[in-house]
Amino acid sequence: MAELSSQFPQAAASRFRPASVEELRVFFQTTPTPFTQPRGFAPQPDDVVVATFAKSGTTWMQQIVHGLRTGGSMDFAEISLVVPFMEAATFMGIDLDGPQIAEPRAFKTHLGWSQAPKGCRYIYVMRAPADALLSFYHFMSGVFFEAGSIDIDDFAREMFLSPPPMGRYWEHLRGWWEQRDRERILYLCFEDMKQDLEAAVRRVAEFIGFSGDEKRIAIATRQARFEFMEEHVTRFDEHPITEAMVRLMGLPPVRSMSKVRAGRVGDGAKAICSEIMASLDEEWERCIGVPLGIQSYEEMRVRVAERRE
Repeated sequence: MAELSSQFPQAAASRFRPASVEELRVFFQTTPTPFTQPRGFAPQPDDVVVATFAKSGTTWMQQIVHGLRTGGSMDFAEISLVVPFMEAATFMGIDLDGPQIAEPRAFKTHLGWSQAPKGCRYIYVMRAPADALLSFYHFMSGVFFEAGSIDIDDFAREMFLSPPPMGRYWEHLRGWWEQRDRERILYLCFEDMKQDLEAAVRRVAEFIGFSGDEKRIAIATRQARFEFMEEHVTRFDEHPITEAMVRLMGLPPVRSMSKVRAGRVGDGAKAICSEIMASLDEEWERCIGVPLGIQSYEEMRVRVAERRE
């Protein structure tokens, strides 16, 4: 941690949180991110990587995978300490090549397909762009900018439609979708998980080697429900990573870090203005509709369902 901290000289002096779009833009232009692509990591064939664009059900799927592989163990302080975030491994001092508390080893990543380590199994969770945007906004508010200081429409223009530090939604989705014929990638939709969680857990169980283990499936399903995760909220708020990250990037401490939200389908479209919704649709057409021939997220969701048949 000390070695990496030397790359962040502003950490000792800044201690401010942006309170406008302009300040947020300058902050990301001038502050290096502590997140790095894993170097030298050698995945094992049975490893499972939960891959998502940010705020698309990552923590939820980490809990499902961990519940299945352990039979429901909750013996962890926070889920990302037992299912490590690859891009945070360096500044968290985590050895990605080391053993984990259960098999198969499991990880999470927000990397695009071209950057993700190859040679393992991947679970890719998709989510409708407006809902991913809303969840992303709620996560960033109070962490990267003062809560309530930037409205969601301005945030969308600056941090979702424009290239943010972690890349854009549409390119991320397209890159993973183009690998859909690979047998070692399981595609799931956030909305389908909300609609039938047990069915989603069963698909994950089959994919990672626990098909037919009804006890594990029942426990993992129960422990992945919103009510259960909300009761154990501090185990799903990524506080070890967030606390280290804001310290390295010179931000003030975060007051609340809950990542467990109701995750209602369709809330994004209600929260943003018609102009932003139109822009999201335009980006879909340009980045996915034209190159892939898939005209909407709902059409892509149908194609995911067809792959299961």
